[in-house]
Amino acid sequence: MRTTPTATTARTTAGPASTRARTHAAADRIPAELRARRPLPARGAASTATASDRAKRTTQRWARWLHVYTSMVALVVVLFFGLTGLSLNHPEWTFGTEVTTTTDQGVLGVPPVSPSGDVDFLSISEHARDVLGVHGTVESFSATAGRAAITYTDPAYRADLVVDVAAGTYDLAVEQQGWVAAVNDLHRGSDTGSAWRWVIDAAAAFLVVVAVSGLAIQLVMRKRRSSALVAAGAGGALLVSLIAFVVR
Repeated sequence: MRTTPTATTARTTAGPASTRARTHAAADRIPAELRARRPLPARGAASTATASDRAKRTTQRWARWLHVYTSMVALVVVLFFGLTGLSLNHPEWTFGTEVTTTTDQGVLGVPPVSPSGDVDFLSISEHARDVLGVHGTVESFSATAGRAAITYTDPAYRADLVVDVAAGTYDLAVEQQGWVAAVNDLHRGSDTGSAWRWVIDAAAAFLVVVAVSGLAIQLVMRKRRSSALVAAGAGGALLVSLIAFVVR
């Protein structure tokens, strides 16, 4: 007996429907307590993943913004300390290191002794700044054997004032070095005063922010995370090895 195309099509069409019906019937035969134990899809899983992705994107965006702008500020700082570090490491370089020494002698224009009989360092120092032209911070002052001495320092500058208390005369020696010595003193923070120390602290803070924000960017980027950590670890190990080699 031949099967007509219409009957074949009908059976083919009815096949999937009957399969679904059998599947539902089999599911209905599962005991209710077993169906209750079947794991259900976790609610909020998609929203949790989306919140995590948003947090990562926000962290990366702010870290990138912070890294870019602090890097621009720190650019000049790195250039300055890099170039002055080279000049400090090579004192044999002679450009900009000329030294000019001047001396002066004369009668001090103010009484060197206060009414109480002590050396009046304040009056002497004010007169030296206003009349003799010295500048800088007072590094030291002392009075021994009838002579009072005050030393002034600035980057690449030193002035030594010695006063004969009894005679009221002075001897002044001023040493002015070149611009390379001045920037080297700025690099070291030598004879610079408290204001420049704050500048050095701010520069160091900028460099720390640049390093930390750059590390944060690499940690958020999954593809580069491992290689970035390996590179950071290798650089740290190299630095520790060099320190251990030099300081021993």
